[in-house]
Amino acid sequence: MTSFELLLVLASALLHAIWSAWIKGSQNPLAFNLLQALLSVIAALLILPFFELDEIPTAVWKLTAVTGVAHGLYFYFMSRAYQEADLSLVYPIIRSTPAFLPLIAVPLLGESISPWGALGIAILVAGIWLIHADRSLELRKLRSRGIRFAYLTLATTIAYSLLDKQAMVHFSEATWTGPLPRTVVYFFMLSTANTVVFAPLALCRVPWATLCEAARCDGTRAMAALAGSLLSYSLILQAFQTAPASYVVAVRQLSVLFAMIFAVGWLRERPDRRRIIGATATVVGVALISLLP
Repeated sequence: MTSFELLLVLASALLHAIWSAWIKGSQNPLAFNLLQALLSVIAALLILPFFELDEIPTAVWKLTAVTGVAHGLYFYFMSRAYQEADLSLVYPIIRSTPAFLPLIAVPLLGESISPWGALGIAILVAGIWLIHADRSLELRKLRSRGIRFAYLTLATTIAYSLLDKQAMVHFSEATWTGPLPRTVVYFFMLSTANTVVFAPLALCRVPWATLCEAARCDGTRAMAALAGSLLSYSLILQAFQTAPASYVVAVRQLSVLFAMIFAVGWLRERPDRRRIIGATATVVGVALISLLP
């Protein structure tokens, strides 16, 4: 990865951790994310005059339809995970995508990983797993609702990372004359598509009165969270245009360390030493991935 690509991904990681802490700290994470989803659709309608729909490649439309399902399920599973467990526990599981993504990205996208990159990914993944491990990872722990939803969120993250990488490759090759960056347009395409999936699932568990209360108490923060999400994912989409998906997703896992800091300092969680050591290991893995060829 180049220094510029690294900077993009690190900024995205910090914003993602802040975004997640906002969701976890809300009165109802599911209602909070539903507010974000509805606001994103309104924003998507407002930007329609600023780009030409026919300049979006057909392949991007098709990939958006598929990845929209993955993103919609991601929001639902992630919201449920945050409702059921501490951020310092479920967030590292959700962000452990590098454990699986290279196994798919290398044969599917034709990407290559250097020996140092492979070692960095391995250390990073080990650190992530150490964060949520006790003395031994027993099957009874996996029966925790929060952890189950965290693993379901992880599965959707792997799916949409691969799909979004392919979509941005197609998008970057297309002629573009509008004033808005492709990444912004694609973000709102995704937001609209995933709201079609996420909103009905959320509304099954969020009464109208609860949604109205969330809008009253957390409406301003939901708007700020949507803006942060837009900037965070736009940075990732920009990096996807030139950097290997395996490396982008791996470096972004530095958000685990940021999230640990926010969980302790903001949400008043108390992770044990094992989780702190694991978070530190993610920094070592990121350094190997990004600084060595």
